[in-house]
Amino acid sequence: MRTLLTFLLLTTTTAALAAPPPFAPDREEGEGPWTRLIIRGVTLVDGTGAPPIGPVDIVIEGNRIREVRSVGFPKVPIKSESRPKDAVKEIDGTGIWVLPGFVDMHGHSGGAEQGTTAEYVFKLWMAHGITSVREPGCGNGVDWCL
Repeated sequence: MRTLLTFLLLTTTTAALAAPPPFAPDREEGEGPWTRLIIRGVTLVDGTGAPPIGPVDIVIEGNRIREVRSVGFPKVPIKSESRPKDAVKEIDGTGIWVLPGFVDMHGHSGGAEQGTTAEYVFKLWMAHGITSVREPGCGNGVDWCL
């Protein structure tokens, strides 16, 4: 009996781990930029040390944040009349936190001899929220780093 239970446990665990992940939703690669993008209902950490605020709607025009509007209080329904209007694209950010870009104070951008191009490394950093990097070595040459 114990052997049977062990076998069943191992079989179900292996089957669960071998199951493929769910498919990502369909989307266009490289969507945007939009003339007016509104991210709705997020909780905002502004980087000043103040407590998070939210829910807020963030209006982005021409790749610049034009407005951050408080649209309510946590756990209270949002009144639609207080929300910004006329979005070309809206993103529902309910339950999502928006943070300022992170600064990496000691990063190495790599190079062809390390197997990755610097552009690839920069895209990885950006995808993980790192928007500024201080590279102390400048291994790709001073002209490239400037």
